[in-house]
Amino acid sequence: MKEILREIGMIARALDSVSNIEFKDFDLTKGQYLYLVRICENPGIIQEKVAEMIKVDRTTAARAIKKLENQGFIVKKNDDYNKKIKKLFPTVKGERVYPFLKKEGEYTDKVALAGLSPDETETMLDLLQKVRKNIEVDWEYVKKGNKREY
Repeated sequence: MKEILREIGMIARALDSVSNIEFKDFDLTKGQYLYLVRICENPGIIQEKVAEMIKVDRTTAARAIKKLENQGFIVKKNDDYNKKIKKLFPTVKGERVYPFLKKEGEYTDKVALAGLSPDETETMLDLLQKVRKNIEVDWEYVKKGNKREY
């Protein structure tokens, strides 16, 4: 059973390493591209939602988002109704980088799924979504300060 999660982990780390190397020219490192893609695809999203989408804690998201803001990839804007809410938007610089990030993601999907039939690809997606949903339950539980019982 644990071999499956090891495989998923190896895939994730390998892809992260490749992306960090390839996106170095844009000065995007340590997974920042994940945040930028989500913000470009969801202009006006709030920081908490980005963290939830990527499955990281709020502190980690805050650091990455602050760095993207300092680098000029994104901008925070006040919500029209609630001044405590800061909405995230890509800047022109962020929008210029996004097509490359999207193209890289599509290429990576193509490479990763090479040799799989459309049915196999669909089955894999369905199964991985089920696994993610199972893990999300524990993620939410632990995120609230709880400890899992083994």
